[in-house]
This record gives sequence, C-alpha cells and structure tokens, in this order.
Amino acid sequence: MKLASISHAGRERVVVQVDEQHVVDVNDLGTPATDMLSLIERSASALPGLAAALASFRSRVDHTRLIPTSQVVWRPPVRRPGKICGVAMNNSASNARKISAPNHPAFFLKPSSCLVGHLQPIHIYEYYGSVHPEPELAVVIGRGGRSIPQSEAHEAVFGYTICNDITGNGMRAEDMFHYYALYASKDDPDKLERVEQHLSYAARYKGSDTFGPLGPWVVTRDEVPNPDDLAVTCRVAGELVAEDSTKYFNYNVAAVVAFISRFQTLEPGDVISMGTAFKPGPGRKSIHLANLARTAGPVEVTITGLGTLSNPVEFIPNAWQDARSEPPKPPGD
Repeated sequence: MKLASISHAGRERVVVQVDEQHVVDVNDLGTPATDMLSLIERSASALPGLAAALASFRSRVDHTRLIPTSQVVWRPPVRRPGKICGVAMNNSASNARKISAPNHPAFFLKPSSCLVGHLQPIHIYEYYGSVHPEPELAVVIGRGGRSIPQSEAHEAVFGYTICNDITGNGMRAEDMFHYYALYASKDDPDKLERVEQHLSYAARYKGSDTFGPLGPWVVTRDEVPNPDDLAVTCRVAGELVAEDSTKYFNYNVAAVVAFISRFQTLEPGDVISMGTAFKPGPGRKSIHLANLARTAGPVEVTITGLGTLSNPVEFIPNAWQDARSEPPKPPGD
C-alpha cells in the first residue's frame, strides 16, 4: 500500500492511495489512525485489515469518500520522527574520492523540524551560500529495536519513501575546523597526543529548515521486495542531474539498519536516509553543480515504485548577509 499524511478540508489525515488521482482516509476504511506514527506502531495488527478493506473499497468505490490528490496539502509521511539518520558517502561512486574512510556505515542526524512534504517549498536564504539536492531512498522503521541482527533487519522496516537530503555546501565550508584533536597516545594511554584533523558539523548544512523534503508516500515493505535495486533519478528545473541505482550502495538496507541499531535504538517512525544517488551520466551536470541558490527549481526525485517527490525552490534575499563581516565575538575578546 501507498500511505501518506495530508491536510484536507481543515483536517490532518492519514490516507491510502486508491488510484493515481485519489486517496481515501484510513479511518473511512475502519482503521483508526490520528497520524502515521500511530498506524506504524500498530502495523502488525492494523495493516492486514487495512489492505483487505482497501481491496473491498476499490471493488465498489464510494465516491463520496474519495479525496482528489489535487486538493490536498502534502505533509511528510511521518510528521515528527524521533530521529532521521543520514548515511554519509554510501554511494560506491564516491569511493575514488575518499582519502581515508571507515570500514562501516557512517551516519549523522537531521532534526525532524527540517522536514517538508511533497510540493512544499525549499527555502534558500541568500546567506546560506551554495546549496544542492541529494536524492535518496529512505527507510521508515516499523518494529525497530536495539542490536538488530542483519538477517532480521528487513523485518524491522515498515516501508520506504523518498528523501531529498538538501545540503548546504556553503555552510559546510564556513563551519569547517582545521585543528589538533587530542587523543590518548597509542604508546602510552596516560599521555595525550595531538592529531591534525579537518572537521565540519552537520547541524546547519544538513538540518536547516526545509532541508528534508520527504514523501509523498511511504510504501509498505511488502510492495518493495528488493530495496537494494531501485532506479533513482533527480531533475532540477527539468534538467536530469542524477541517474543512479540503490544497487550501488556500499552498505545495503539490512547492513545499515543493523549497524545503526548497535548504537542507537531504532523506534517506530524513525527514518534512515540511505545515501545519495548522484551519478550524472555522460555529458550531464552533476548534482553538486545544481546550486539551488541559482535556480527556481523545481527539484524532482523519482524512485522506482515509490513515485516522485517534487518541491519548488524559493530564494530569499536576507539582510543578515550584510552582518556576516561582524559575527558574534567569543566572551573576553
């Protein structure tokens, strides 16, 4: 099933797709749900009945209950997940650029406040600098848990959706530290040694408001038999800037779910964005050159079986840029 969170007729609703132009409220199919999370938490008991009711509804459609998708406001499928984990540099195409890298998945966290739904605008303030899209498969956790075995990881998944992991390269560069980190010495653990490092934190360049378009659907796990072989495309203002596949991930869905759960308990509704599909193809512009500060969009991400996530881009000139020459000073300066 394809499920979504929408606003329609003054109400927030969880709906299921009936056909390409219509949805129906799951409450009208006998499955009470105040939001997507409440449905996910009861998915083992609720989904079989919902699927049967949907099949029955499709066989004799009650047109008074149909909601045209042209009349809805799309929300992120999960409005406020407990956490959003983004997997870093998971595309094997990036391996040639790695000077050094861990031999396991690396991930960062995005705040739920960055999420926006299908057709909702991505806001790009002038002071952000360069910003580009990152089209990604996203996993929505169902049962979850801690230290999930890789062999059981798919059973922890509720479904799959599309994430556009908007990235502010300009802010990443501004927040870069080149410094000496302090570690216990390998030769003497009671002594400190200095190690030269480059480090940038992701809070601004990955987590600013509207930097997490998500949706439009969450497609239940049973309808995505192989999430590790899905075609992914991304267009910016109609131009194809990425044409890739999830089969090129260094770490597949099961490996990532299992690894993250060794450190952070995965809870119902949590979202894992699996890494960027960015292969441009011969003669095409790379997504890293698709600067959203210079185009009005829209940004469209399509994944096999999951649909298309489309978002316009709103560029916002802001006077704060003029104040950047006088940043806040540390106390005592």
